[in-house]
Amino acid sequence: MPSLSLDKLKLILLLLCVGASLACTKHSAPALALKHYPFTGRIVSIDKANQTAVIDADTIQGFMEAMQMSYKIKDAGEFGSLAPGDAVTAEIVVVDMQNVDNNNKDADPDYWLEKIKVTGHSKPASPKPTAQHIPANGEEVPDFHFTNQNARQISLKQYRGQVLFVTFIYTRCPFPDYCPRIGAQFAQLRQQLDADASLSAKTHLLCISFDPAHDTPKVLRDYGFSLLHSHQAKLFDRWEFAVSRSSDLPQIADYFGLTYIPENGLITHSLSTTVIGPDGKIVNWYYGSEWQVSDLVKDATGALHARG
Repeated sequence: MPSLSLDKLKLILLLLCVGASLACTKHSAPALALKHYPFTGRIVSIDKANQTAVIDADTIQGFMEAMQMSYKIKDAGEFGSLAPGDAVTAEIVVVDMQNVDNNNKDADPDYWLEKIKVTGHSKPASPKPTAQHIPANGEEVPDFHFTNQNARQISLKQYRGQVLFVTFIYTRCPFPDYCPRIGAQFAQLRQQLDADASLSAKTHLLCISFDPAHDTPKVLRDYGFSLLHSHQAKLFDRWEFAVSRSSDLPQIADYFGLTYIPENGLITHSLSTTVIGPDGKIVNWYYGSEWQVSDLVKDATGALHARG
C-alpha cells in the first residue's frame, strides 16, 4: 500500500473536519425566535413540583395587560430563592409563534421568566376566588343554551346519545398555556377520534367562550377555522364553538367549576374541561390543562362501553 505524503495527509484531515462541521451545521436545529419583555409583579403562591409561581403581574408593555397568572421559572436557582409576597422584576421570554420558520413549524407555544430579582417583600396577596361547585361523576348536567359559530341556537340536551367534550376558552387569551393550549389539545383529540370509526360518529366537541361581549359567532367561526387549519364549514359538524348570553354565564361557569374575572380588558380565568356521557351525566371533570388527550379518549370509550 503506497504511503501518503505529509501534505496529502493534512489535506485529507482538513476535508474530514470541514465535512463534519457541515454535517453538524446541517442537522442542528435552528434557534426559535424569542421575544423579551420587562416584567414586574408580586408572587402569590409557589408550586415547587412544577417549578411555577402564580404572580400578580403588572401591565407588560407591548404584550398584555395586568393579570394574575401562573409563570414557569426554568432556572432552579432563581426559583429556589422566591417566596410568596416577594415583589420581583424579571424578563418574560415568549416564543414568537408568528415568526417560526419551517424548521420549527412544530414548535409549541411557550413562555417563562428569567433574570428574576427580588425587590421587596410584603404580605402575600390572596388568591383569586374559585367557583364553589365542582362537577361530580354521575351528576346530570343542566340543559344550558348557547349560540354557536353559525349563529344557531344549541343546547346541551341535543347531544344526548353522544359523548360530549366541553371546555372553555376566550379568543383573545394571550397566554400559550391557557386557551391556545386547550385549543391545540382539542384539535389533537378530534384527530384521534376521527381515526377510530367506533368513536368518530359517537362523540362531539364543544368550546364555550366566556367573553360574550367580544366573541360573536363570526369571531368564534374564524377562531375555529384557525384551530382546524381549514375553511371547510362541514368540520363544525363535530366540533362547535359557542357563547352563552351574558345573563346565563355566571350560572354556567359556576356549574362547570370555572372562575373568570374581567380585568383591564382581559379576563383572568381558570380552566375547566368536562366529559359528558351519552346519558347527559358527568363522566369526568378536569381542572387545569394537565390532562392528556388519551385521558379523554379513555373516558369516551368507557362511557360508550357502559352504554352498550
